[in-house]
Amino acid sequence: MDLGGNAVNYTFLDRQARFLIQGLCEFPSRAREGPDVCLRQIVGGLEIAAKQTGIRLKDVVVIGLATPGPATAAGVLSARGSTNFLHPGWAGFDIRGNLSDRVGKPVTYLNDGNAAALWGHFALFGENARATSISAIIGTGLGGGVITNGSIVKGRKGFGGELGHVLIPYQAISGATGLAPECNCGRLGDLESLCSLTAIERCLLPFFLARYPGHELGNTVDLHQAAKLVRGLAERGDPMCKEIFRVQAHALGLFLDLMVNIFDPDALIIGGGALETSEEFQHWFIDAIREAMPTQREEQADILLHIMPNGDTAGARGAALDALKFARQGGSVTNERVDEATGEVK
Repeated sequence: MDLGGNAVNYTFLDRQARFLIQGLCEFPSRAREGPDVCLRQIVGGLEIAAKQTGIRLKDVVVIGLATPGPATAAGVLSARGSTNFLHPGWAGFDIRGNLSDRVGKPVTYLNDGNAAALWGHFALFGENARATSISAIIGTGLGGGVITNGSIVKGRKGFGGELGHVLIPYQAISGATGLAPECNCGRLGDLESLCSLTAIERCLLPFFLARYPGHELGNTVDLHQAAKLVRGLAERGDPMCKEIFRVQAHALGLFLDLMVNIFDPDALIIGGGALETSEEFQHWFIDAIREAMPTQREEQADILLHIMPNGDTAGARGAALDALKFARQGGSVTNERVDEATGEVK
């Protein structure tokens, strides 16, 4: 299952890695109302999804969970809370452990970017490939992941693959002179500060509205709502909104060049809401990313740039694959807990 700020997405996977739900299966998450309400929603939605699929919950061996980060590898949310969960009760919350207690089953955990990256890698290369892929997932923030030899690079504390907070040479982006993109994390010029819905609202839309006087979005008082309209207008050919996406494509091109030089990957994958568009716009955006990438070595010119398969369900599918790996290997899930008095992770 993939838990978001507004909905939980479910899928089921058997031991042969066959998905039993092909489309979107969602249930309201009510995450903004805090952990207790949200966990009840997760379990209730799971029961409904299982019934609709003809599955008995007692036959579920292990549950894979994905949520927005930042969080530890064991599923303990940051002491500052999750990016998309605004209720203060999420700060330092052990979502994996608490969900496991509620359902009486082992629960594995990935952040949603890593989960989507795992699915993208699996869809391209299958289960046993020894390939390396880099995924960037553009949504409210920017998630992603690095998969090498079929495994997720999680890092020492679980914060590996936080690709949105990699600094890029944003001053090199054409047409963006004077732009000062600041991320919610406080960094200036990381990828998320330019490639996310939040970046459009906080940085790119105000910057370009000043350069396009009289634009229809300039009459919108609520920048948050206006930012949500940019993708649709860009897809319909609006010059200012296409320029916003071109800047994002240029930022991604610079970022992916860094990844190519660090990992020498087999594939690069772009996904998220920014790519939930027509095929024509997708190709335009991917071409713009390619054009922005500095010239590669001749030996690396064949690295393919893909759009994330099954974009809406990628996170749930990746979480299911992680659970399948646990079930096959008979592994153990760490029992990290948070001391409620001190907030210390134990």
